[in-house]
Amino acid sequence: MTKPERYKHFVEYFSKQQPDAVTELHYGSPFQLLIAVILSAQCTDKRINQVTPALFERFPTPESLAASTSDEVFNYIRSVSYPNNKAKHLVGMAKMLVDVFNSEVPADINDLQKMPGVGRKTANVIASVVFDAPAIAVDTHVFRVSNRIGLTTNARTPLAVEKQLVLYLPKDTLAIAHHWLILHGRYICVARSPKCETCPISWFCKYYERTHTETALQKAEALKLKKAKDQKKKAALNKISKELKKRSEL
Repeated sequence: MTKPERYKHFVEYFSKQQPDAVTELHYGSPFQLLIAVILSAQCTDKRINQVTPALFERFPTPESLAASTSDEVFNYIRSVSYPNNKAKHLVGMAKMLVDVFNSEVPADINDLQKMPGVGRKTANVIASVVFDAPAIAVDTHVFRVSNRIGLTTNARTPLAVEKQLVLYLPKDTLAIAHHWLILHGRYICVARSPKCETCPISWFCKYYERTHTETALQKAEALKLKKAKDQKKKAALNKISKELKKRSEL
């Protein structure tokens, strides 16, 4: 199967099955989404959604957050990953929003990346979700799934993955494809023990093809038997060792 064909099947399937896929982060404004995405780095959306209601209530505007301190913000986000750094980033981001961008979240990806805590991934999320820009953010799920199913080839960095996805995906699907890949990676194509047996797109997935061919299955069975044999041998040696130790103590 050629790469264009693989992309075609990918878009056709998810366009029908998940036509309205959106972020699972809860937010009510571009400012709130920016906060949530900054917090979500190396943390689950579920955790962020537990933390943000109180945070949003205390800091409803960029001005209120900019006037705060990282110590105060820390108390609201202590349960997320890297709370110290993220607290500093949130206050710094708010101050720049107020001082440089007139308290409005900018649409330009380069402008977004000027703010503390906003890398390329976060900037792409804001640009695509808020401003419907033809951009695609690459997080761990997007990176993993893209490589596994064969949308990317030899893409070893998030930027390399992004460039290939932008090259092959129809422009009008870039924003939603981000959510397709994330949701598929979060619930089916998980990092450990992907659920290939129930995956609806395994028929065009390179990972499935590589790991479920007859040869691959034979190798897996041989490895399983070898592992069982090694464990049996180790158990026998342990038994002998215990017996010798018992005799030496007599």
